[in-house]
Amino acid sequence: MELNTILPKIIADNQLHACWLNTLSLMENTGARKISASEDPATVTYIILKHAAEEHRHAFYLKKQIEKTGKELPTYSAEYLIAPAFSKYYLNQLDIDVCRYLKKELHLTGAELRFAAYLLVTYAIEVRADELYPIYQDALDAVGSKVNVKSIILEEEGHLEEMINQLQKFSPDWESHAQKAVDMETRLYKDWVKSLSTELNV
Repeated sequence: MELNTILPKIIADNQLHACWLNTLSLMENTGARKISASEDPATVTYIILKHAAEEHRHAFYLKKQIEKTGKELPTYSAEYLIAPAFSKYYLNQLDIDVCRYLKKELHLTGAELRFAAYLLVTYAIEVRADELYPIYQDALDAVGSKVNVKSIILEEEGHLEEMINQLQKFSPDWESHAQKAVDMETRLYKDWVKSLSTELNV
């Protein structure tokens, strides 16, 4: 099941649409918190601070968009999400998988491991965001929805460029490491879409 098959059903139902926006908000917030958790208190850079702030803003922006559905979802409790267990598991599992890979292949530990995991996990998620948000925006445009994610699309494109710049400084083999992270994320993404499909009975 592809996401562009599921989205029209979600958007057509205001309650489902609100839960979808809340789920995306949860995932953006999880990403922002992971970036902040990976920061070194002394050497954190402008780019990392900027990125964490923008991910937090995306979480807030998506939460704000819920108002346009006419619904109110006060928290990230399971009843206000779609496929809550997997939506919460997704990023955490990607982080674990990437850390295992970095420990095994590059023998990283401590602050170096946290920073490298931040680079690879965030890169993989930005690649996904560059695909997911335009598909969602196209589905919104197709039905003339008041909801829109155009500002997020623009910022995510900038994030991907920033991640590539950081990865180039991190390792001459950055592309092979980044591809491993993308492969891990792709498997998790497919399972997430499958869990959405199962819950929505699509």
